[in-house]
Amino acid sequence: MLKPNLEEIYNYLQISDEIATSGQPTVEQFGAIKQAGYEVVVNLALVDSPNALPNEKEIIEVRGMEYIHIPVIWDNPTLEDLHSFFETMNVNQGKKIFVHCAMNKRVSVFVYLYRRICLGASQEEAKLDLNKLWVPNEVWQRLISQAFDDVGLR
Repeated sequence: MLKPNLEEIYNYLQISDEIATSGQPTVEQFGAIKQAGYEVVVNLALVDSPNALPNEKEIIEVRGMEYIHIPVIWDNPTLEDLHSFFETMNVNQGKKIFVHCAMNKRVSVFVYLYRRICLGASQEEAKLDLNKLWVPNEVWQRLISQAFDDVGLR
């Protein structure tokens, strides 16, 4: 059987040479992620999210990648969650990082904010990738506003 390519992963997006995002990958797709050179997998979904893999940490670590889980509640994302994500991304700069959640909606907002606040990406550039998958709802727009207020950015 052929290994799945990254484009087959649900809502896969290549953000840069170092960062890619998606919805929940399958066990086989984590093999493709490893083959593509990713060293760190960050999961923002809850353990009971749709299609969540109960042993995801082991699946990733047995493939030689680092697993970081920052469970973000869909209806209540917090600045604390976001700051944990920023810290994780900053500590792992220079490594290839694959970030996923259930649908790539949580991730799209977190990566958008990381690119704007931590990497200094332009609004136009970062928002283009954010809106490829969805337009954030009221809950997530509030987090975006809080994050920008937190650092004095608009």
